[in-house]
Amino acid sequence: MKKETVSGSELFNQFYSECYGDRWEKIKQAFSSEPDYCEIPGVDSDEKYYIDAASVLCAGCLPLAGAETILDMCAAPGGKTLILAKRMEESCSLLANERSKDRYCRLSKVVKTFLPETVSSRITLSCADGSVLCKNVKNKERFDSILLDAPCSSERHVHNDNKYLAQWSKNRIKTLSMTQWALLSSAFIMLKKNGYILYSTCALADQENDGVIGRLLKKYDMAKVVDIDINAQKNDLLNEMKWLTHLPDTEKTEYGYRIMPDVENGAGPIYLCLVKKL
Repeated sequence: MKKETVSGSELFNQFYSECYGDRWEKIKQAFSSEPDYCEIPGVDSDEKYYIDAASVLCAGCLPLAGAETILDMCAAPGGKTLILAKRMEESCSLLANERSKDRYCRLSKVVKTFLPETVSSRITLSCADGSVLCKNVKNKERFDSILLDAPCSSERHVHNDNKYLAQWSKNRIKTLSMTQWALLSSAFIMLKKNGYILYSTCALADQENDGVIGRLLKKYDMAKVVDIDINAQKNDLLNEMKWLTHLPDTEKTEYGYRIMPDVENGAGPIYLCLVKKL
């Protein structure tokens, strides 16, 4: 008798039902609705950049006070880059890196469209694999602050695309967690002592979130997770960026925080964790 094949969709739902229980149905309903967007205004045009409110809060949680050099490691499409650029001090420079050539081109356009020349002139764009940036000697302990918004399972996108849903398997999580670890390891090598990495994903799988952070803590004694005063960060962002009207709340995880769309008006999902190099 021919063995019945289980579809990617069935495996996907089974896996995340085991992770989130009854909550999974509410999360899926939130996936089907519009994300909670904020609008970043253009400089010399009526164009607006639409960004998930969860992404704004995420990029707002990377400490930038006193930073001279910032790295946005996986920067495209550019929304978080805009938030970092708007927050960085006038003496600071930002390297925005993106591996994909197509996404790099989009990133370049976003920077030119939504930032004044006085700010964009302090941003350098590069198209490289972030996991090997650390092999360049000049990049060792080069950056004061690093945002690593790592490639991830992006379950919201998978759920809303039948093609990717049909192809889904647990191996996707395993493969991506290996990529994330390579990127985070590279970021830690490039981070100055007393500097900060904000690690983030839009994944729901713990293996890609706290699991990756736990691996970093196990390997490096000088890596320390730092608590974030979320309410203070929200207030600072709302005061700094007048176009913002609201920001979501977070839930605590073992090492970091997550913003979940089923309870935050469609915002997220986003996982974030702040790490300091001692």
